[in-house]
Amino acid sequence: MTTHVTETGAAPSVIAVKHFQEMLAFETDCWDVHQSLKSANPDFIVVDVRGADAFAKGHVKGALNIPHRDMTATRMAEYPKDKVFVVYCAGPHCNGANKAALRLARLGLPVKMMIGGVTGWIDEGFTLTPS
Repeated sequence: MTTHVTETGAAPSVIAVKHFQEMLAFETDCWDVHQSLKSANPDFIVVDVRGADAFAKGHVKGALNIPHRDMTATRMAEYPKDKVFVVYCAGPHCNGANKAALRLARLGLPVKMMIGGVTGWIDEGFTLTPS
């Protein structure tokens, strides 16, 4: 008997490895960001891509506020080209982080999206810092 889960078979392991490895090249999660921010010198820059009002109400401590529309070549030239940008927005219902990641990638900058955004951050039990 098959279920809704197994009616479409699982991918062969060699394909699954490639798929999940590629996912990790594009995404990170709230827990990994939180733990890594404890480092004395994080090797990434966290960017909150929401508007200024939302950012002021609460954001990941240490995050920059750069809405995706403001991610121009001139603006992003202020930052080291070898640092990975980790972008986030409100949560899984928001595509602002996707738009920001696309803009940064088009500018030739390394980028990952923090899956879950603010919603995921709060779900993990982490606090936001108001401005």
